[in-house]
Amino acid sequence: MSTVLAAEAGSTTARNLTITLFLIFVAITLAITVWASRQTKTATDFYAGGRSFSGFQNGMAIGGDYMSAASFLGIAGIIALYGYDGFLYSIGFLVAWLVALLLVAELLRNSGRYTMADVLAFRMRQRPVRTAAAVSTITVSIFYLLAQMVGAGALVALLLGIKPGTTFLGMDADTAKIATIIMVGALMIIYVTVGGMKGTTYVQIVKAFLLMTGAVVMTLLVLAKYKFNLSSLLGDAASASGKGANFLEPGLRYGVETPGDALKTFYSKMDLLSLGIALVLGTAGLPHILIRFYTVPTAKAARKSVLWAIGIIGTFYLLTLALGFGAAALVGGKAITAQDKAGNTAAPQLAEALGKDFFGGSLGGATLLAIIAAVAFATILAVVAGLTLASSSSLAHDFYANVIKNGQASERQEVTVARISALVIGAISIALSIYAQSLNVAFLVALAFAVAASGNLPAILYSLFWRRFNTSGAVWAIYGGLLAAVVLVFFSPVVSGAPTAMFPKHDWHWFPLSNPGLISIPFGFLCGWIGTLLSKENDEEKYAELEVRALTGAGAH
Repeated sequence: MSTVLAAEAGSTTARNLTITLFLIFVAITLAITVWASRQTKTATDFYAGGRSFSGFQNGMAIGGDYMSAASFLGIAGIIALYGYDGFLYSIGFLVAWLVALLLVAELLRNSGRYTMADVLAFRMRQRPVRTAAAVSTITVSIFYLLAQMVGAGALVALLLGIKPGTTFLGMDADTAKIATIIMVGALMIIYVTVGGMKGTTYVQIVKAFLLMTGAVVMTLLVLAKYKFNLSSLLGDAASASGKGANFLEPGLRYGVETPGDALKTFYSKMDLLSLGIALVLGTAGLPHILIRFYTVPTAKAARKSVLWAIGIIGTFYLLTLALGFGAAALVGGKAITAQDKAGNTAAPQLAEALGKDFFGGSLGGATLLAIIAAVAFATILAVVAGLTLASSSSLAHDFYANVIKNGQASERQEVTVARISALVIGAISIALSIYAQSLNVAFLVALAFAVAASGNLPAILYSLFWRRFNTSGAVWAIYGGLLAAVVLVFFSPVVSGAPTAMFPKHDWHWFPLSNPGLISIPFGFLCGWIGTLLSKENDEEKYAELEVRALTGAGAH
């Protein structure tokens, strides 16, 4: 009886501690946002932070933007449940940066102003290209936002001790998760509408520092627990996973061999290839990452910021190995899936286990869990703010100012529309996230990468490197790739026809792969090529001007 009372007291203390830490963090970030809003006077301040950030600051902010809930919660969860196959996400997310650095970062910084469409529309007809770019940006951002919101729901349910069958403030587990998603959505809308790019960037820098610190501390504790012997850590992880030696080998989730069914085996291997292509090519087409290159004053600073980002992000993804295998070894697959089927709470559960081991009893566990969960929550808030800013900027700058108002909108009108857009996009994301709670967040982000690489990347690369490319090609590339990716996801096992689908009780799927990248990315490039050849439009002079600007920065804003 006394043990039960002690456990209950510990869980109440944990709850109180967590809520206090949350409120402190939210208060600090809101203060940063309000301070930034006082510095935000022009459209350049709102969209690009006044181009006042150094390479290191922007590198930290890019890291903060990129190391999302998917990285911290999703990858740790997938490694904890599927071992070797989960680490593919870490490798893919990291390698993607080389594509962004070599092909996009500097050229984009030199040629654009606020959004991705500035580059695409430079030598094209403004209206059709900016409309297509706005549609694409919003679609990618909403896919990405889903992942963050789902992560937030899972995280807060763990913190408040809400499991299936339990209640909190009279709400059952599902209702409490939905309430959390709505709360996160409301906070992110406040960050963007009040603080703009300056507020969002400072929140991301703070969050990147916190996340790196939290990940390093947890990794050191995991390694200390095993006396820095990786072999015994992996051995314990394999035995606690319930999958034995297979846990440390490929084939648990992707490339699964199905005896007697050659077609199913083939599809599983193609799914792995599709995921790899989407992860590696996706970053260079992500709107919320691309707009970060406009916040620095020079092309050199853009390059430097990507190098800093690679260092920060690379270190972090190496740490996810220790977090994932540590969670498998010290928490166990059963306990992780009992809390969250998709494994999204593996890292915070590991923090609780480590806290109990190193800092004594349930209070130690509660304290470390509260700190790591507050960091994860910070991660989610920072990333959703960046995403909402990217999509609302595109709607206001590309669609409203340049399509509806034909370039005649005042800066004040533009920023007002951006703020209203943030509200609408936030509401749509909240509504969709409620249906996606059964999916792993790293997996959801991989879908966003596939959509970005299918629609945005072909248009960006053709625009920067193909002299013949024209308006028709850009519109075909964006809509063709985007439509292919979204349609294939809708008819895939992600949405229906599988136990973990968004609608598990229905089945309308006919596309066998979970990630559409293998088909939709080449299709986007093909559409861009066909669309270009079908039109006679060709402005050699404009291309020459873009080439000079992209390579030298001459004439860039």
